[in-house]
Amino acid sequence: MFMKERMKPKVNVLTFPSEAELNAAAAGLIVGLIQTKPDAVLGLATGGTPIGIYEELVAAYRKKLVSFRRVVTFNLDEYVGLAPGHPQSYRSYMRRHLFDHIDADPARIHIPDSTAARPEEECARYDALLAAAGRIDLQLLGIGHNGHIGFNEPDRSLPFGTHVVRLAEQTRAANARFFASPEEVPTHAITMGVGPILHARTVLLIAKGADKADILYRALTGEITTECPASLLQLHPRLIVMADQEAGRRFR
Repeated sequence: MFMKERMKPKVNVLTFPSEAELNAAAAGLIVGLIQTKPDAVLGLATGGTPIGIYEELVAAYRKKLVSFRRVVTFNLDEYVGLAPGHPQSYRSYMRRHLFDHIDADPARIHIPDSTAARPEEECARYDALLAAAGRIDLQLLGIGHNGHIGFNEPDRSLPFGTHVVRLAEQTRAANARFFASPEEVPTHAITMGVGPILHARTVLLIAKGADKADILYRALTGEITTECPASLLQLHPRLIVMADQEAGRRFR
C-alpha cells in the first residue's frame, strides 16, 4: 500500500555571522514596520535574547529614523508577586532597556500587573486589552531551553489566552542568573497565551547561543506538539527566524 509521508512545513532560518548583525537585522525589520504603520501593535519579549535588539531600536530613535509615539505594545509576560519597581520585574526591564529611551506613550504600553490581588481577573483584563487593540502586527519571541515561548511551558495542552503558569524548574534555573539566588526566582508568572501569539501577522523568533541550537532545531523540524510549545510556530504563515551562528548551526 502506498503510504503518504507527512510533509513538514519548511522553515527558513536566517543565520547571521555575528550577534551584532542579527540585532541590527531584527531591529531593522521592526523599524521598517513602524515606518510603514506608525500605530503598529508590537508584542515584546524579555530576557537576555532581545537586549541587543532593543539597543538598536533606541539607536534608531536617537537618529530620528523612527518614532514610537503611536506604537502600541504588549509584553508577553510578567512574574507574579514582584513589585513593578523590582529590578528584575519585566516592567523594570522594559524601562531600562527600551521605554525610558524612546518616545513611547505610557498609555499605549501594556504589561501584566504582577501585583494584582486576583491574577485570574488580571488575565481576563489583559485579554480584553489585546482584543481591543486588534491583531498584533509583529510578535517578538525568544525560545526557552525546553521550547517555551513567553512563559507557555511544555504541557499536554496549552491555554489560548492569558493565564497564570507555574514555571518549570528548568526555566527558573535559566533565569536564576538575574537574581541574587535561585530561591528568589518567582515560581509563577502571568503569560500571554498561544492564541494571540499565533494570531500575530508576523512572528519574529530570535535564537542566540550554542545552548539553543538543539531546541531550535527540534522546534522547527520536529513533531508539532504542545510538549514543545515553540513547535506550534511551524504552523504560522509568516514566521521569520533569525539565529546567530551557534544557535543556527544545525540548519547549515
